Amino acid sequence: MPGLTDILESIRSFIELGGPVLYGIMATLLLMWTFIIERYWYFKAVYPGERAKVVAAWDARIDTTSWYARRIRERLVSEASEGLHRHISLIKTLVALCPLFGLLGTVYGMVLVFDVMAFAGTGNARAMASGVSQATVPTMAGMVAALSGVYFATRLEVIAENESEKLEDLLTHH
Repeated sequence: MPGLTDILESIRSFIELGGPVLYGIMATLLLMWTFIIERYWYFKAVYPGERAKVVAAWDARIDTTSWYARRIRERLVSEASEGLHRHISLIKTLVALCPLFGLLGTVYGMVLVFDVMAFAGTGNARAMASGVSQATVPTMAGMVAALSGVYFATRLEVIAENESEKLEDLLTHH
């Protein structure tokens, strides 16, 4: 089983292969997954308590059928829905940034290829190989990073919508 030093060495070699743009992809990926994990933690640990408070506040009301009561119900659902949807658009933005960082890496790598071609001529394929790898590896890394977040961003949005609708159904008229 590989140790921590082996893993860190593999990451360092990969970043050397793909160039400095991979640091941006790595930071974006880390931030994206921090928010994804935070959202799952919110749904499992925090939101059930908040939902119970909202339901208790609604059930404590005597009037639940008047126009004012309906507005209060809408406000309660809206505030809970806002909490459920928090950071999901940020996660989607980070997902969209990953391929753009990959494209930036492609441009950076191609600039290196052209720089080598200008210095050494077009016949030195070995010298151009470093630039070509720095042009292709970030593209692949950006796409893989984006794909890892697309599923979870969509899943989190569906969970937030479902929980919002369930809360609305819990706040019945009595």
